Amino acid sequence: MTGAVRVPQGRENDVRPCNLHIARTLQLVDEMIDLADQGDSAREDTGCGILYGVLRDAAFKLKQLAEAEKRNHIRKGWWPRERDENKPPSTYP
Repeated sequence: MTGAVRVPQGRENDVRPCNLHIARTLQLVDEMIDLADQGDSAREDTGCGILYGVLRDAAFKLKQLAEAEKRNHIRKGWWPRERDENKPPSTYP
C-alpha cells in the first residue's frame, strides 16, 4: 500500500493530521517489512543480508513507536474509536 492515507469524503474534519501521520507511518512500516522480506529472499551476498536486516530492525522499532503513540492518542481521546482499533483512522464505517 502506498500513498497518503485515504479519508472518506465528508469525514476530513474528523481526523487529526497527527493521526494521519501515525497511520501513514504504520503503512510505511508494513512496506519496509515487505521490502526487507523480498530483498532477503533474493539476496546474493551477505552485504544485502545486512542491509535488509537493518531495514527490518528499523521497521519494527518504528512500528513499536508508532503503535505506542497511537495508544497514547486513543487514551487521550484524540483517535476515533472504531470497531477495529488496529485500522487507521481513515477507514471509517
